[in-house]
Amino acid sequence: MPFDVTQWWIIDIVLPAILLIVLIWLVTKRRSSRSQSELTKGTSDETEAATRKLYHDEEQRRREGTDQAEK
Repeated sequence: MPFDVTQWWIIDIVLPAILLIVLIWLVTKRRSSRSQSELTKGTSDETEAATRKLYHDEEQRRREGTDQAEK
């Protein structure tokens, strides 16, 4: 049974349009969830400051010889 014009129109126009709509929906959903998680986690400045403090404390323990690193 050969495709008629309507079936080709569905394949060429409607299905790519549906795919595009789904992709746009997924991107916007992902961005909104990422924005929401960034609000609850804090800013990157806070994260960087905490990392610097952690590294400083670790380096201080290493220099004092009080770190519990396995040898």
